[in-house]
Amino acid sequence: MAARKLDLGVYRYEHTEPLFDGRVAIDGAEVTLHTSPLISDVFQRMAGGELDIAEFGMTYFLRMFDLDDSPFLALPIFPNRNFRHSALFVNADSGIETPADLVDKTVGEFALWGSDPGVWMKGVLAEEYGVTPDQMRWVIGGTDHPIPAFDWIPQPPPAGVDVRHVEEGRTLAAMLETGEIDALLSVDVPAALIDGSTKKIRRLFTDYESVERDYYRRTGIFPMMHVVAIRRELAGERELLQSVYRAFVDAKAMVQEQYRAGAAKQHMAVITPWFSELFAENRALLGEDWWPYGLDANQKAVNTFLRYHHEQGLSRQLLTAEDIFVSDIEWNTLREKGLSE
Repeated sequence: MAARKLDLGVYRYEHTEPLFDGRVAIDGAEVTLHTSPLISDVFQRMAGGELDIAEFGMTYFLRMFDLDDSPFLALPIFPNRNFRHSALFVNADSGIETPADLVDKTVGEFALWGSDPGVWMKGVLAEEYGVTPDQMRWVIGGTDHPIPAFDWIPQPPPAGVDVRHVEEGRTLAAMLETGEIDALLSVDVPAALIDGSTKKIRRLFTDYESVERDYYRRTGIFPMMHVVAIRRELAGERELLQSVYRAFVDAKAMVQEQYRAGAAKQHMAVITPWFSELFAENRALLGEDWWPYGLDANQKAVNTFLRYHHEQGLSRQLLTAEDIFVSDIEWNTLREKGLSE
């Protein structure tokens, strides 16, 4: 029987690299891998019908469920995740010292109102600090480089929220520097903050690592940004989907084992000083599988994102994990098998 031809798009992370270099194969499939320096290009190609399976931003994926018949379902694979308290920047002269000070302020947001980090951080601000999105004015654009509106997928802002796109040629980082906006919610760190050329931009949560670690201890949530989406017509090809899932699990497990093994030699292959101490601290907090796939380990985080997405007016209906993932596959059994081999 001929192998199933499959076009699969994903960013070239260290935990997907084994798929690209051939150390891990997808059984039963003849796979053409696609990637891009801008992961949003992969999203756009998936939305345009060019790919069969692809990494997809959670908010883009969920907005498709407002269509009469979403073309996608998801596999519980989360290639991109990050804690997002660190993604909130403020102008040093804005008077913003605490989240409560964001009320009545103008806030920039990278790419679109309802970006993946934006959904997470708005949800956290509302749930933990009582600050809701409608209490701020929003300006959408690029951080250090102008970008057009991402209009290749439906993204209407909800009623009652003041949202506009920045003027052509302008950037949110420059507007934050001058105080034209008071804060910025961005996956990209402003370049001036990285190179130390600004005294006007700082993070709202200056000790963000401690805040994020405390958030994880209290909630058990390691926020995911992206999921792996499949075209709905593939949902019945159970063996193929199991092979795809196992390949992603095996690729990730291979990289995780490299880090575990490296601890014995103080990670001499890693260029970052004191990395072993950071690795040990993370391992103690996050556990042996610190980047979990599967439903059981991620259900709380997924359902929290789905709730935030709905509360922020980005989904017409409140979805649950059971609504969006391919059903009737024992994901957790496959995950455990992949980790043990």
